[in-house]
Order: sequence, then C-alpha cells, then structure tokens
Amino acid sequence: MKTILNIICNKKVKYSILILFLLFIYTSVCAISYVNGVSTDLSENIFRLHVIANSDTVEDQNLKYIVRDNVLEYMNSICKDVSNKEEAIAIANEHLNEFKEIAQNTIKENGYNYDVTVEIGNYPFPTKSYGDISFPSGYYDALRIKIGEASGQNWWCVMFPPLCFVDVSSGIVPNESKDIMKSDMSSEGYSLISEKDDSTISFKFKLIELFENVKILTANK
Repeated sequence: MKTILNIICNKKVKYSILILFLLFIYTSVCAISYVNGVSTDLSENIFRLHVIANSDTVEDQNLKYIVRDNVLEYMNSICKDVSNKEEAIAIANEHLNEFKEIAQNTIKENGYNYDVTVEIGNYPFPTKSYGDISFPSGYYDALRIKIGEASGQNWWCVMFPPLCFVDVSSGIVPNESKDIMKSDMSSEGYSLISEKDDSTISFKFKLIELFENVKILTANK
C-alpha cells in the first residue's frame, strides 16, 4: 500500500496522469464538436417522412403503406422542381390540409375510420439505409403522419432529396438525388453517408451513432 502511495505521489506520475486527463478532455471535446457539426449538416439538408401505423396487425401495416404511397405521389407532384430543403418544408406546410385529406380518404376507401394527425417537426430517427446512402440516427425535420392510435411500427424515408422510391434491392440512389446532396452538404457530411467501405468514415459514422443515440435516450427519459 505504501509503495502505491509513493508511486501516486511521484511528480512524474502526477504529471503523466494530468497529461492523460487533459488529452481525454481534448479528445472528448473534439469528438463532440465533430458530431455536432456533421449532425447539424445532415439535419439542415434532409427532410424526412415518418408514417406511424395504427397497430402492428397485418391489416394496419398494409394500410400504412397505402397511405404512404398516396402521400408520396402527392408530395412528388408539388415538389418536383424543389431545389432545397427549406423550399420543400415550406411547400409541405402550405399543403398540410391536403396531406391530411389524402390520408383520411385513403383510410376510408380501404374500409377504416381511423383519425389522422399530420404535422411537421423535428423528430428522432434511427439509422437507416436507402440504397447506397446511409443516414445515422439523430434528430431530423420530418412530415409525420400518425394513423389512429399510432401504436404500430414506423415507416421512414427521405422526402428531400427524394429517396423514398429508391429500390433498396438494387443498392443504387439516383444520381440526381446524390447531386443535390453533394451541392448542399459539406464534403465531410456527404462522405459520411456515402462511403461505406472507408474504415475511417465507418468509424466516424459509428461515433455519430453513439452520441446521437445517447442524446435520443436522454431526451426520452
């Protein structure tokens, strides 16, 4: 015990512990700063769609997808010439009543009488891949559609740039969508979501996932 105390009291050991502590603080600050920067870059350029089914029954889940398809068809018709996220959100805000009407009519046409809530806000999303593009978990602006009790499984996609109709099985995102992301995002942000085979990028992606998941869990407590 005395030997351990002597080691701890040694000036060189004290200095080394201080250096390690300061290095840890510096690394943590750099990591948090990086995560906040990239997460902000992503959230400022992505507008998503979030549809929540009434329940997890097969019927309610199928209804969710029908509502999704009709909403997306309308969104694509009014946003076909949109070039940035702010414009997409502005148009969506102007047509919230139309989105609700489309969802409600779809539900009635399929033999149900669920209520519908349509809103735009900033919500937590899990990590999701669309073809060869992946978005880490975090908070994103989104159009949210809640069907009935909204206690069923969620469906997520990216409304702007338009990735909702990406054929995941092909693993390819249209070049037009990629060009929009490249022009609007920083090179670091775009590399993070598109370069899956780079070990450094993969590590950074996991780092952002870790910090954002902690943030989401903390917010939900």
